[in-house]
Amino acid sequence: MNVQVDVEKVVWATKWTRNMVRMVGSKLLARLLLLISSVTLISLLALTRCGIGGLVADNVLIADDSGATKVDLQQQQVNSENEQQRGYLQLLQQREEENRQEVAKLTAEIRSLKLQLLQLRNTQTPSQQSSGQEVVGTVMNGTTSPATSALYDCTAYVRRQVGAAEILHGLPLNNEYELIPFNHFTFSRVYPIELGLGKRVVEKPIGYKRKDLLDAMNRALESLNRNVTLKYTLDDFTEGIYRNEPTTGTQYELYFRTKDLANKSSNPHHEHSSHGVTKVVVMRPFAPLQTIQLEAYPKVHEKELIHIILPLSGRSATFQNFMDKFFRIALTHDRRVHLTVVYFGNEGLQEARAIMSRILSAKNGGNSSNLKLLALNETFSRAKGLRVGAEKMWDTSEKGKDMLLFMCDVDIVFSAKFLDRCRWNAKPGKKVYYPVVFSLYNPHVVYTLQGRELPPETDQLLISRDTGFWRDFGYGMTCQYRSDFLKVRGFDEEIVGWGGEDVMLYRKYVRSSIKVIRATDPGIFHIWHPKVCTGVSGGQKLTADQYRACIRSRALNEASHAQLGFLAFRDDIAAHYQDDANATKVLHATPHKPTKRISTQATARKTT
Repeated sequence: MNVQVDVEKVVWATKWTRNMVRMVGSKLLARLLLLISSVTLISLLALTRCGIGGLVADNVLIADDSGATKVDLQQQQVNSENEQQRGYLQLLQQREEENRQEVAKLTAEIRSLKLQLLQLRNTQTPSQQSSGQEVVGTVMNGTTSPATSALYDCTAYVRRQVGAAEILHGLPLNNEYELIPFNHFTFSRVYPIELGLGKRVVEKPIGYKRKDLLDAMNRALESLNRNVTLKYTLDDFTEGIYRNEPTTGTQYELYFRTKDLANKSSNPHHEHSSHGVTKVVVMRPFAPLQTIQLEAYPKVHEKELIHIILPLSGRSATFQNFMDKFFRIALTHDRRVHLTVVYFGNEGLQEARAIMSRILSAKNGGNSSNLKLLALNETFSRAKGLRVGAEKMWDTSEKGKDMLLFMCDVDIVFSAKFLDRCRWNAKPGKKVYYPVVFSLYNPHVVYTLQGRELPPETDQLLISRDTGFWRDFGYGMTCQYRSDFLKVRGFDEEIVGWGGEDVMLYRKYVRSSIKVIRATDPGIFHIWHPKVCTGVSGGQKLTADQYRACIRSRALNEASHAQLGFLAFRDDIAAHYQDDANATKVLHATPHKPTKRISTQATARKTT
């Protein structure tokens, strides 16, 4: 198998080894030249001194053969010169020994480098040897530098990742659900298989996605432009596909118009059939897993106190239901929760006070420090209610102390486990938590189509494709610290009515340096309720954007695609099963109100 593994890194390793051999050889040659120069210099100096001493002695003997005193003096000078010569010889021997040891050390290093180079070459497969590729295959010995060892580890890991990926060969899978499909793309368009938040079937690559695809195309161009005279550019790219394998990496298959020297002056935008096509397969292997952080969380009695803020206006029955669940989950199990209700208007205010009083007294749900109600005689504004709840401190002892806020709605049900995740995923100045809530469909549609009686609300809290959907377009539920909320200047309080304020706050965090934790959370549900999009109290109309968002939310909340199809085609289904008493009974048992609404919408679409 012609395995292509990051050849540049391997060639670099070989060149580095060869350069080391050359450098060591040069160093050895310099040491030898220095040794020869030292020997020559010392020898000349010794010979010069000996010659002068002999000449002086001869002159003394010729001038005065009988001068014993002069002879003795000359003998002393000769002895002195002999001692100096012996000293020079000893110094020369010492230098020779040092040079000999250095030569032996360098020779050992050369031998080690040659052995490593031989090991690199011996690990080639026959196909790699024929193509001239060199792949690292054995662990370096103890004399290897850390950089070389790291290079080997990285190259070997990349090699294993490519071998394990389904990129040059197929792999047997257990079923069709394991297959990971590719996404088609061009230079300016991506056709995603997973629609994501925008639910777009075609989109323009932006942000990290654009950078990812450009990196892949540029890498392919580098490979195409090696040893060619006619260079490829991004204009030659026609299309490609990519996919993510979670355990191995991202795979890209890119197609370029083949460069032809005979037609190099042709227009690159001619029809595809007039050009050959060159395919380049590129992979971005995932690195080994690394442990980044270890963090211990406090025990139950040391948990961070959560301040829940609930804006409210009317809806007494829904509020009673919320308070029952709040007592059962927050006050009984977690016990590290405070609730602030910001109530707008006078209608229903006394009933809301009575509901909170009953929770405190009749059910012994703690003391008044757990619950607080703030009344505002104003038109309902969720943005203002959350801001007022965040600014009003519980008592004077908490002034100056940061608080963890959970901004909630009356239609929300949450578990004690969600409260823990609220604490885990929020940190002042560091991160905020935006859970993706599971939104329940209209239970009258869901369970009637199944031929079942409507179960209690507790039994409706099930996560399945028939009972609800992940509300990935909703940003109203969030856990964040008060200091961060005030730092980004909170909500836009000019927004009145339904929706919009939560998106604006979310965008502020996305554009800031604070990390946004956005994740599906199986511990928080949005309970279905009828949604009215005609306007708000006080006669104020919704803006065009608010109205479209409300209608979209209303349609998505009603039922699943399949369930809406059953409602839209109920007459056809009833006609098909007119002899089936059970089917007719189930279909006609569907609640009249939602059926009429859906049927009307379906008729309008059909007419259009």
